[in-house]
Amino acid sequence: MVNAVTLAEATPIVEKLGLIVPEIVLFVGACVVMMLGLSPSHSVRKACVPFAVLSLIAAGVMAAITGGHVAESMAGHPFPQFVPYAKGLVAIVGIILVMGLAGTVDVALERSFQSGRQAFEAIRTNRGEFYAFFLFSLCGLMLCASADDLIWLFLALELTSLPTYVMVAISTARTRSQEAGVKYFFLGAFGAATFLLGFAMLYGLAGTTLLFGDAGVPTVMTALLDMREASATAEAAGGIGTLATIGLVLSVIGLCFKIAAVPMHFYTADVYQGAAPGVTAMLAFVPKAAGIFALVLLLGTVGWDFGVAGSSLPTPIRELLWVLAAVTMVVGNVLALLQSSVKRMLAYSSVAHSGYMLVGLIAGPAIAVADNGVAATLFYLLCYGCMNPAAFLVLASLERRGESIETVDDLRGLCAGRPLLGYSMVLGSLSLLGLPPLLGFWGKLHLFTSAVSAGEIALVVLLGVTSAIAAFYYLRLAGAPFLEDQSERERDIRLSPAFPRVAAAVLSAGSVVALALFTTSLMRAAGAAGSTPQEAASAEPQGDRITLAAPE
Repeated sequence: MVNAVTLAEATPIVEKLGLIVPEIVLFVGACVVMMLGLSPSHSVRKACVPFAVLSLIAAGVMAAITGGHVAESMAGHPFPQFVPYAKGLVAIVGIILVMGLAGTVDVALERSFQSGRQAFEAIRTNRGEFYAFFLFSLCGLMLCASADDLIWLFLALELTSLPTYVMVAISTARTRSQEAGVKYFFLGAFGAATFLLGFAMLYGLAGTTLLFGDAGVPTVMTALLDMREASATAEAAGGIGTLATIGLVLSVIGLCFKIAAVPMHFYTADVYQGAAPGVTAMLAFVPKAAGIFALVLLLGTVGWDFGVAGSSLPTPIRELLWVLAAVTMVVGNVLALLQSSVKRMLAYSSVAHSGYMLVGLIAGPAIAVADNGVAATLFYLLCYGCMNPAAFLVLASLERRGESIETVDDLRGLCAGRPLLGYSMVLGSLSLLGLPPLLGFWGKLHLFTSAVSAGEIALVVLLGVTSAIAAFYYLRLAGAPFLEDQSERERDIRLSPAFPRVAAAVLSAGSVVALALFTTSLMRAAGAAGSTPQEAASAEPQGDRITLAAPE
């Protein structure tokens, strides 16, 4: 009897472990990388980046292998295919980012060790911890996608964020990096406290932290849906009650810090400028992806009116997201126009892209994949993760007197002097602009079609206008290396000795062309990830468009 009970209790634990196999692979990889970084052998320490890449490849393979099992196990999940898609996305973008981080820390210290001026001291090296922190952060990002519980989601968000605070502070030897790390930490703590308060209110109302589960199991989703059905003020309060609405509002505002949406964007420019370019590329994707994953889970818990044009999110939540999206797109692009530093320009550009993704979340799921706002956001996150690192990693690959370049003037004539990096900057910038036929164009097109189908015409117009504003500074980034001549000031710029940075920049730029050839397949994958179980079961492919029968 005892053995039977023990086995019954152990079975859910085993099933849970089966859902996080890629995370386990990354965790083991991070531990090994940490030990490699402490080796007295220079060649062993150099293996940190290659082993981190292998860990990400293994995690991506495991995500693909276990994807079917995960989707079957997530019976109560609003989007069962979301988890394998998200983990595959993290692994793909993570490979580019970790290559861009090569040679970021311990540069002067390693030279001292190599020259013999200083004996090796493991306690002084940061290489192993730096790359291990990166893998831990990606592990947390994958756990965000797997979360089915408020506690799990909170811990996953913090595991994603906490390593980044340290990475920012130690990314360069300058005090500016330490200042950026402190700013990032304190504002991050404020954001975490905000969404944690929202989570606490949801728990207090629902009586459980479980977001969704099998039928008959009390969850936050069933509690909120019951409130919607029982509420007499459904039209005024969105049908879930005032306290539940306040809890969701606080959760969304707190998550705005992760995605750098207005008004939680103030840290962005200073932190991006203070950190090393490779770390900045990571900050532009990893916390943003964590916030988007969390928003998809929370909004899926509340529920859209699936298969019907227009969103049925509770009215205050929809209005909050609408205002956030509109203000974020405008503020991000306008402030980017005023910058001369490329990192600050891209920082505000990152803010604007968060507004674009919020447009898709407002649109919500729809009958056709081409009109599915959740799918559009997930597809755009893939596009952004592949094209955005190119610009940052070009900066990381070029140095003047040991410091990475920063201004637009430093990029002048780059295509003539260093064609690989010059054209990488051109392709990355034009794809971020959304110039056809590059990958970024298809990402924005999907957002446009989903918003139009949802009836969000005002947001569509604003998305178009702000994208036109963005053309000014993106064309500056593309025109400086392509059209202008190199001046004497730019002739003392040297290539970084960390070759993987150059390879990562070229890989990122190449992906905006290569992946554009597979847009239909990628949209289908995003469409499956953003579809409900009923929609996925009734999907009927029709050419390049997937039409979904409306659930009864």
